[in-house]
Amino acid sequence: MEDFQLLIDLHKRAKRQGPGGDTETKKILGLAMIDPTMPLKIADIGSGTGTSAMLLARLLNAQITAVDFLPDFLDVLEANFKNKGLTERLSTLNCSMDDLPFNDEEYDLIWSEGAIYNIGFEKGVRDWNRFLKTGGLLIVSEITWLTDSRPSELQKYWENEYPEIDTASSKIAVLEKNGYSPIGYFVLPEHCWLDNYYRPMQSSFAEFLNRNDNSEEAQAIVNAEKNEIALYEKYKAYYGYGVYIARKIR
Repeated sequence: MEDFQLLIDLHKRAKRQGPGGDTETKKILGLAMIDPTMPLKIADIGSGTGTSAMLLARLLNAQITAVDFLPDFLDVLEANFKNKGLTERLSTLNCSMDDLPFNDEEYDLIWSEGAIYNIGFEKGVRDWNRFLKTGGLLIVSEITWLTDSRPSELQKYWENEYPEIDTASSKIAVLEKNGYSPIGYFVLPEHCWLDNYYRPMQSSFAEFLNRNDNSEEAQAIVNAEKNEIALYEKYKAYYGYGVYIARKIR
């Protein structure tokens, strides 16, 4: 099995493919001052298996387009929506987030949780702007430095993994430069990483290795994930996911 398929196999059974939480999603909706009765058209870009899309469908009067380039994740998402009787609220789109077939000003809200890094924060907020109605909302979570300096080990790791990592002030400046007015920001708390993402992943390692015959490739993926977890546990005071809420003004 190719490494890419191994990563899918590890993550598609998980509730979340990155840090987050239902309580935090509700907090976002409160900060954004979204009227739950107002009809909305939402694009969830990089939806994964759809935990957040499901909650948005339950809490809002929304039609949701879930976008992911991995059909395995969308299959799980569709099954979950069907099980909850919410299929009529959902459409899915299997494509890359840098090649979206949306119309100009089609959406009231663009949501992207822990995924915009795939094309880079600045490219994402710039390219997606045209899909939002004027006055529409952009809500993204993005890996963010929490301090103005950090240990060299951590700096080198993230410069290699995602060179666009930066402080919140820099991210907010990018939003302002690209036609948005920031209206809210907060940092996901530690439990969104440990309890909701890393611990469930850790508990799945043994079964994942067994499914894949304890291959060297599977073990390498587990080791890489263990290294990332250890890094967060050691340096969580220095970085996290920032949640950015902004309104399109032009």
